[in-house]
Amino acid sequence: MFSFSLTCLSSFFISLGQAKEFTLALAGKNGKKKVGITMEFSLGYGKSLVRFEMPPGVDCTEIAYRAERQEDEAALIQQALKQPIGSMPLQTLAAGKRSAVILISDASRLSPSHKFLPLLLDELREGGLSLSQIQVVVALGMHRKQTERELKELVGEAVYDSVQVMNHSALPADCVSLGTTALGTPVEIFRPVAESELRIATGNIEPHGLAGVSGGVKALMPGVSSQRSIQHNHSFSMKWKTHPGDPENPIRKDMEEALQFLPIHFLFNTVVNHRQEILGAAAGDIKEAHRILADQAKKNFLVPIHRKFEAVIASAGGYPKDMQLYQAVKSLQNASKVVKPGGKILLIAECKEMFGNGLFQYWVETVQNPSRITQMMKEEFVLGAHKVTHIEEVLRQHEVYFYSEIPESTIELLGFKPVADLQGCIDQLVQNGSVAVMPYAALTFPVYNE
Repeated sequence: MFSFSLTCLSSFFISLGQAKEFTLALAGKNGKKKVGITMEFSLGYGKSLVRFEMPPGVDCTEIAYRAERQEDEAALIQQALKQPIGSMPLQTLAAGKRSAVILISDASRLSPSHKFLPLLLDELREGGLSLSQIQVVVALGMHRKQTERELKELVGEAVYDSVQVMNHSALPADCVSLGTTALGTPVEIFRPVAESELRIATGNIEPHGLAGVSGGVKALMPGVSSQRSIQHNHSFSMKWKTHPGDPENPIRKDMEEALQFLPIHFLFNTVVNHRQEILGAAAGDIKEAHRILADQAKKNFLVPIHRKFEAVIASAGGYPKDMQLYQAVKSLQNASKVVKPGGKILLIAECKEMFGNGLFQYWVETVQNPSRITQMMKEEFVLGAHKVTHIEEVLRQHEVYFYSEIPESTIELLGFKPVADLQGCIDQLVQNGSVAVMPYAALTFPVYNE
């Protein structure tokens, strides 16, 4: 009887790391030998990779989501459309309608709109709608609008040339006021969406820090809502802490109450990996279909861990999860879940678009004391600036090193330590003891089981 002990074993098998030299330790009557391995890692950084080596003998563990890729994505889409959950088929819903709108996610999300939109359009056409009667609206929430090039990439050139594709506007003048939820959130929806006879929501499902999980009603609220609506709903994050993977929480309930004022008639959601490869799909009722697929996402992306580490090296996973700091903060939060109090975090995120939100940048660059920001947010919630409180929560317990395209002075204003020499930083971090590597920190939600 013997067992194998291999440092960074999981990395070795999933091709993120390649062993340059290694030995296998055999454990028998005389116990285990020390393993010596130099691992070479390649982690996502924007649309490229960064590489580093892990020195021999380091107590190293990889923490990553696990999901099996499905071979026939088109079949998954077609099956979901032909067997909708709690709803009539889309083409049946389209019969007799004079207009339809499809809500899609922007480029900061992994939703593979270009893969499923052609099939949704086919369903609508079979139901009697012409292409001139169909609009595609990018549900921006408070994200920046998409350029014409980005719109084409999101939907595919054929779809872009066939139907009207537009950005949502959160300006009050461009929205219709429909009512108020029990928690006081104004339901104000982008006018073209509110005025359409048939509304279809799409998107991708993964654990989410605010709503528990993404997808479902989020395409409507906050997706195509007014700034006032979004800010009021998001302010509840200062009152309630949701659990990633759990959709049953008051913040999502508030979002879903908007459906009483303006229903979504049909949902199409996916679960994808970091390459936008479809792992699962569901269609039908906005709540029922969403919850079924959310269960799959929970199994894919919630990762149990049984120990914490002195340091973690975390990549957001590359584009689009690290296109801006606004998104990359989510990876930082996930990485913080695997580090001991006082431990160190190295965040790897390109952030070519810098902050990704003007108010976020303004507060970082003007408010002198980070703790004062947290107090100000308690007094009045400011959408965008709330990301500063997320960073402050991490910095209270951990030192954060940041490898990025963001200028060093700005990184220092964030409270992080800028990293110019990635390998040198890692060589220093591993001297502190155990280290975890998170290659897809944006999609990996650690759950600590003591």
